[in-house]
Amino acid sequence: MRKGSPALPAFPAPERGLPVLPELADRLTRTASRTTPEPLGGGAALREAACGYWARRGLSARPADVLAAPGPQALLLALLASAGGEVLLTRPCATWYAPLARLAGRLAYHVPVPAECGGVPDPFALLETVRRIRTEGGRPRFLVLSVADDTTGTIAPPEILHEVCEAAAAEGLTVISDETWRDIRHDAHATVFVGPAEMDHERVVVLTELSGVLLPAAWPAAVALFPSSPAGLTLRTRAQAVLTALRAELPPPVAVAAEYALTEPAAVAARAAAAARLYGTVARAVHRRTAEAGVLARPPQTGPHLYADLGELREALAARAITDSVELEERLSTVLGHPVPGGHRFGDDPDALRVRLSVLPLLGAGDDQRLQALDAADPLRSPVVGTALATLGAVFGELAAT
Repeated sequence: MRKGSPALPAFPAPERGLPVLPELADRLTRTASRTTPEPLGGGAALREAACGYWARRGLSARPADVLAAPGPQALLLALLASAGGEVLLTRPCATWYAPLARLAGRLAYHVPVPAECGGVPDPFALLETVRRIRTEGGRPRFLVLSVADDTTGTIAPPEILHEVCEAAAAEGLTVISDETWRDIRHDAHATVFVGPAEMDHERVVVLTELSGVLLPAAWPAAVALFPSSPAGLTLRTRAQAVLTALRAELPPPVAVAAEYALTEPAAVAARAAAAARLYGTVARAVHRRTAEAGVLARPPQTGPHLYADLGELREALAARAITDSVELEERLSTVLGHPVPGGHRFGDDPDALRVRLSVLPLLGAGDDQRLQALDAADPLRSPVVGTALATLGAVFGELAAT
C-alpha cells in the first residue's frame, strides 16, 4: 500500500451522517439516567410505533410480529442463525450481508443483478443459482434483497421485483427485504417504491435500519416485521432467542428516541425529506462529473451512494498500475482523502474496476458545513460542496487521461 494511503477496515465502519436533530437529542438526554433495561426485541411502545410506521406504508403489522435490535446486523444474524440452509445475496450487495451469513454458519451465493438496477437479483439467474445449489445437495433458504439499494443507489422497478418474488415463492425461499432507504428517494413523486411484502407478505421479513435515516448514523437501531403466519411466528421466536443469547437489546435512551422517530413527527419527516433532496442533488452532480470522465454508473435514485464502473478506463488505469478494485480503492481513497470502497467489498469480482462513491464526505467535515448544505436552496453553490465536486471531477479526469 502506498505511503499515506488511508487503510480501510476489513468491515467498513458507518459513515458520518447529518447533524443530530435537537428534538431527538432532547429525548435521548431526558432518558439518559434510565436504568431499567429495554426488553429483548423491543418494548411494547417501540413495537407499536413501528407498526404505525409500516401501516402508513400500506403494510399490516402487529406488535407481536415485530422485533427491534441495536442495528440491522443483529437482526440479520438472528434471522440467518434461526434456520438452516443456504443464503442467496445479490452481486453487488451491502458489505455486511456475506460476513454475517458466514458467522451464522451459512453458505452464501451471490446472484448478479439486472442491468436496470441493483439490490435485487436477475430472476432467471436466481432460478439457475437455486437449481445449481440443489443439484450440489444444498438447501437454499433465504434471499436477501434491497429494493431501495444502498450500494448502487437505485430502486428496482416493480415488474422486475414481481418476477423475483414469483421465482422466490416457486422455490420456497424466505425473502429478507432490507427497506432502510425506501423513504430517502431523491424524487418521491417520480420513483415508485413497491416492496416484496406488498406482493407476498407470508414469505417476507421486512428489515429497516433507523440509523442514518430517522435517527443519527451513530445511534444503532433497527426493526424487523415478520409474517403473521405460523411459519413467520416460528421464525420470529427463533430469531428472538438468538437476540436473547446475544443480549442484543437497545439502550433505553436510543429506544425512546427510536420510538419517537418512528411516529414521524414534523421535525423528523422534514429532516428525512431534506436529506433526500440533498443526497439527490449532490449524487446527480457526482454522476455527471464521473460520466464526463467515461465512468459508467446507474443514475442514482435513493440514498447517498452510487456505484461506479471504471471498466471503460481499464487501459488508462493499467498505465497507472491500477488493475483491480483493490488498487482502485487504494488510489481513490488516497487522492480524495476519504474511504472509497472497491467493488470487492460488495461481493463483486476484484478484477472488475468498480467502487462505491458517497456524497457524505463531500458535504463538509463539520456539523455547521453539513447543515449549511442541508439548508441551502442549491447545495451545489456551497463553497465546500463545490470545491469537493471540482476535486472529484479533476481526479477522475486525470485517471481517464491517456
